[in-house]
Amino acid sequence: MSENAPVADRATRRARTLTPDRTEPGWLSPFLAADGPVVLRGAASDWALVQAGLRSTQDAMALIRRFDAGRPLVCYRAAPALKGRFFYDDTVTAMNFEAGRIPVADFLEEVSSYLGRTDVPSLYVGSTDIETFFPGFRAENDLPVGEDPKVAAPPLVSMWIGNRTTATAHHDMSNNVAVCAVGRRRFTLFPPDQIANLYPGPLEPTPGGQVISMVDFKAPDLERFPRFEAALRTAQVAELEPGDVLLYPAMWWHHVEALDDFNVLVNYWWNAVPAYMDTPMNTLLHGLLSLRDRPEAEKRAWQALFDYYVFGPAERAGAHLPEGARGPLGPMDEGTARRLRRALLAKLNR
Repeated sequence: MSENAPVADRATRRARTLTPDRTEPGWLSPFLAADGPVVLRGAASDWALVQAGLRSTQDAMALIRRFDAGRPLVCYRAAPALKGRFFYDDTVTAMNFEAGRIPVADFLEEVSSYLGRTDVPSLYVGSTDIETFFPGFRAENDLPVGEDPKVAAPPLVSMWIGNRTTATAHHDMSNNVAVCAVGRRRFTLFPPDQIANLYPGPLEPTPGGQVISMVDFKAPDLERFPRFEAALRTAQVAELEPGDVLLYPAMWWHHVEALDDFNVLVNYWWNAVPAYMDTPMNTLLHGLLSLRDRPEAEKRAWQALFDYYVFGPAERAGAHLPEGARGPLGPMDEGTARRLRRALLAKLNR
């Protein structure tokens, strides 16, 4: 096989695939605790949108228009020569695509005008909040994600619409349930420990808010990115048909290819933590500021402190102290989080 063969052809592992019994109460709950990707074949096959899309693209578009709240969508547009790869320009300081707002009907009409054609612009609407832009949609198209006790807050439910596009490998800070509603999609997934082998791009700007891999998955340059070969040995591929559902945990890297002229994905993001917890990305950014460039001996010492206070058992650091003296070393709750945040802000603003 060619050294530059597409990644999906070179990866040999397939994500675990199951066919769930949706008649059982709480049928989705066991899968939400999965520690790796799981494909649930046909788990959303009864959705109105899935059924409409199986009839025709125009039926699927008509269903989406029926729930249009009249708010313009943010549309990303890339030139035909880019073949749907939303990425950086040659300087890696700006994007290779444009963004603008467009009414739902106009976006769907433009996508429709390109059906069956090649060498067309790539059009992509990403992470569009369904409750805001398509109210009522979930009455006919929904999964019981929010019913699971591990989902600490209502999930964020979004819609992704476009033609043949590629979301370059990136990670999300939330767990994900991805419903392939219209068209086919291919996910190539990597565990979080593969970050160095995926060659992340700059922290900013980014195409969609998250750092992305610099590797071109259709033609990986293994001279420039040699460790990508090691990442491939861990990759899992999930090929999704309409009605299939993919679950994967937070922080897993995923490269997403929309394979048809019209594609719709609905996803549920959630974290199994209380809402008062801060985003770890803030900790990472502050770590760059306060830790990264210290002498190696100091960095190792701070690593030991983080292992003790943060990455070890939550109760360990305060277990030997009287309960009233534990402060933020004791169990975290909303009040403790508020006090800790206030103290941190005071230190940052001194």
